[in-house]
Amino acid sequence: MHLIALTGGIASGKSTVAARWAEHGAVVVDADVLAREVVEPGSPTLGAIAERFGAHVLRSDGALDRQALGAHIFGDAKAREALNAITHPAISALAHRRFEQAAEQNPGVFVIYDVPLLVESGQPLAKFEAVVTVEADAERRVQRLITHRGMDRSEAERRVASQATGDQRRAIADFVVDSGDDLESTVARADDVWHQLRNKLVPSP
Repeated sequence: MHLIALTGGIASGKSTVAARWAEHGAVVVDADVLAREVVEPGSPTLGAIAERFGAHVLRSDGALDRQALGAHIFGDAKAREALNAITHPAISALAHRRFEQAAEQNPGVFVIYDVPLLVESGQPLAKFEAVVTVEADAERRVQRLITHRGMDRSEAERRVASQATGDQRRAIADFVVDSGDDLESTVARADDVWHQLRNKLVPSP
């Protein structure tokens, strides 16, 4: 198994790159999907969140009220750190189970860990054979959030500013995919990095 970390900020184009690599045969493990799984009703992680932030972050059916929780964490670095300290270990443990399952099915598989908060989580990078970041400038990401997710400008700017900077992500990256242009260009750059990864990690016959 070749384990690759794929990171990038909100609206950076990371999902486009992940989808393209899946077309090439990679198994994509999406940290955002895992983050939803670990806070399902009745889970220990959700219980810890309710204990830390209050029962009002739960809906009447016992599920997480994301809007109520979001009101706590956006713009409050300490609250966000507290949430991350609860959720990141649970997400990491579940991710490792998914990695192992993929390797059991195909020992030579490329597993792409799609993890937007790689810098913020502070998790060890040594387990990854390579780290790839997908980058677009802040204004382009803001425009994507306004156009595709219906956010107003102030909310979009706040979301972008709340995450790690491009410089921070590039500092840990082995490869960078520039997604600042159109979709076709992004896919072509994703293909280029994919071939570089295979050439680097798969021995020639």
